[in-house]
Order: sequence, then C-alpha cells, then structure tokens
Amino acid sequence: MNVAEIDDLTDRDYVNSLARGLDVICAFTRTRPRMTLSEVAQETGLTRATVRRLLLTLVREGYAEKDEKIFSLKPKVLELGYSALSSMGILDVAQPVMNELARTLNESVFCAVLTGEDVTYVARARSDRFVSVSVAVGGRASAHAVSTGRVLLAAEPEDALTRYLDRVKLKLFTPHTLTSKAKLRSEIERAGREGYSIVDQELEIGLGSISVPIRSAEGRVMAALNVCCPSSRMTQDEMRKQILPQLLAASQAITSGL
Repeated sequence: MNVAEIDDLTDRDYVNSLARGLDVICAFTRTRPRMTLSEVAQETGLTRATVRRLLLTLVREGYAEKDEKIFSLKPKVLELGYSALSSMGILDVAQPVMNELARTLNESVFCAVLTGEDVTYVARARSDRFVSVSVAVGGRASAHAVSTGRVLLAAEPEDALTRYLDRVKLKLFTPHTLTSKAKLRSEIERAGREGYSIVDQELEIGLGSISVPIRSAEGRVMAALNVCCPSSRMTQDEMRKQILPQLLAASQAITSGL
C-alpha cells in the first residue's frame, strides 16, 4: 500500500478489530509480560468485554496463553515480526554482514526492531571472545534503556514519539538509567541528529553498547545494528572511534544488499 492509498483509507476499509488486536499484543512489554484481563483493558483503553474476546482469540490461535486469570504472549507472536523482516529480505542480507563484523571486532553484534515500548532482538552474531551478554534472539529489552531503542525511537514520527513518552514508565535498572523523560527525549533527538547512540550501563552494570540504524533503499529505518561490549574494556570514546566507523559501514552494506 502506497502513501496515497493510506491517505485515502476510509472507515469502510479500516478493520477495527485488527487494530484493537494489535493494541492488545503491544500492551505486553518486558516490564509487563504477564497481565490480567483488567490490566490489559487499562493499558489499551478498551472495554473488558472487547479485551476478553481478543485475548481468548490470541490464546486459541497460539499467540498467547492463559494461566488462571493471567495472560501472557507466547513465542509464536515473534513469527509476525520475523515474517515482516523476512519479506523485506533484511535478515538474509544482515546475517553474513553481522558475522563478518563480529569477526573483525571480536565483539557480539545484534539486530533489533522496535516492538511497542521494547526492542526485540531478531539476529545475533557471536564473537570468539567469551562475554556474558544477556541478550538472545527473540529477547526483549526496554527501549528507553538501550542504544537500539534510542536509534529506533529517533526514527518514529513526532506524534508517535510523544505518545510513547506520555505512556512509558521509565524503570530504573541501574543507577545510570535515565528516568527523566525530558532527558530521554533529548538523547533520542541526539541519536536522530548524529545517526548513532551510545548507552553505558543503563540496562546492566558493566555493559555498554553502540547502535546505528539500518535503512531501506528508500531511506526508511527498518532496524538497528548494535555492538555490545563490557564498559571495563572499552570507553564510550573508544566505541565512537573504533567501532562506529565499522558499524556504519556494515549498516550501509546491509542497505546496499536489500
């Protein structure tokens, strides 16, 4: 669907139940992985009756599960994101580039997408160096506390970013985590201007990361490319000088291959 078709979308074309179902899926985040029906209704602003029907449909289709009164998403929901990325060809193109980057830097490399208030890691390339990085394919992290999140949020339209900042609860993971929404907006805008983001020990003590956007051939941000490494081994300035140029080159290589 092109922009003109989206602009011409009528009420008759709009599938309200699909939109509400997506709202329900996006209500589940890393900080809210399990919720009652009432909690989902509160998060989405939908009625309990509507939420009940949508949740039970997701359960029946295998995208969610119910444990007494508690609902949670199942791994099958990740297929929605993987299908979209696979149809764009990004994972097939990105993986060999990430593997080469991991070998060159001898650091772990990740690809992530924005999923509501979280980022979801959709690809990983391991280095030969043993490092305990608690990130796995399919894993999620709060977008506000990671460099991938700030890069991806910087690409969001202004109204979408404002809605995110209005609703997000900035959980304190470490003493370094930004919990000021004004400061977070400033860092997101900075990531947009500079084309990269560095976050040091905001999600996990001792872990730093740097991310850049991956763009489509048309210039739209599709995902974020990320390198994680211990803060004790590499400072932010060293990341900027040693990792950023190669990270940008890898991102461009992925874009060129799409």
